[in-house]
Amino acid sequence: MECQCDQNTGDAAAGWMSGSNVQMGAFAVVGYLLYRFSQTLPALIRWPIRLFCSITGLSALWGWVSHLVGTLHVIRRLFKCLSWIWRFMVAFSSRLKWMLPIIRIITGSSGEESQSVTGDLNLIDLRLVLLGPSGGGRTSLADIFLEKSETRDCKDPLNRSIKRSRVLDGRVLTVVNTPDVLGSLLGNRIRVQEALRSLQFTSPGPHAFLLVVRVTGSSSEDKQEICQAIRATLELFGDEVKDHILPVLTHTDHLAGGQTIKQLLEEDTGTLRRLLSLCGQRPELVDIRPDLPQEAKRELRRRCVERVLEMRELRGPFIHELQRREDSLREKLLSDMTSSLLQKLDHT
Repeated sequence: MECQCDQNTGDAAAGWMSGSNVQMGAFAVVGYLLYRFSQTLPALIRWPIRLFCSITGLSALWGWVSHLVGTLHVIRRLFKCLSWIWRFMVAFSSRLKWMLPIIRIITGSSGEESQSVTGDLNLIDLRLVLLGPSGGGRTSLADIFLEKSETRDCKDPLNRSIKRSRVLDGRVLTVVNTPDVLGSLLGNRIRVQEALRSLQFTSPGPHAFLLVVRVTGSSSEDKQEICQAIRATLELFGDEVKDHILPVLTHTDHLAGGQTIKQLLEEDTGTLRRLLSLCGQRPELVDIRPDLPQEAKRELRRRCVERVLEMRELRGPFIHELQRREDSLREKLLSDMTSSLLQKLDHT
């Protein structure tokens, strides 16, 4: 029995290249080209072309091509709609990121929850405690840091630590303004209580204590006030706090000729320099006048915040014994409540 493969292959090729198949292929190409061409023509010319296709038997091909192109248009519009929805979701999520820290501040959440929120949003959390004797300008400095004024009457002395927060320049800035806990007018109990309250407000710990002291222009008075403020701070918070103290000298308008901190220390006989060396930080001279221009206030805040950022990177937050005991009590409470709930579940 002889193989007829070559002969059958030749017959198949001849059948594929038959006149009817070639004619249908040519009609398909011509129909598609006519359709695309007709889309660019006005309706007066488009209808004769359709009539020609109907007479020549290309109506079905015309309809098929029309449905195909219509389907492609629908798919294109669907992709456009999905693209618009995606852009809207991305824009909304970016705005929501800036709303979350504000919600956290309004609800007053703090501690590890605060750190997780700011960590997820790549925001730097800075926690400051303002210390200093009365009249030094703590409240004015806090207003400059937060770009807003406190509603409390300035003539009414502060007798309780106040926490204020705001998102500025991509940072969650928390400022705790304390009463005169370094003096003796409040009594030891209130002094200690408000000092510890400031630590609770800045849990798990402040990054810097800004020791705000007024510069009077008298060398002896300045030395005495700074010395008393530093010693009182060490007594309240312990010797470990000295690495987190940033001296801030205010009311610089009393200095002759607009002295800088370098000039002020050069004129010192050595006493002021030794007192400030206890903190390990170079002091900042700031002008907190009420009529200070906004640009000068922003520069003042930028300069102080940069100093605090350096301290934050080098030393981290100040962890007091209060925070350690709170963490221990919290873990003990968690363990006790877990045991209590387990007993209830076992009896059910």
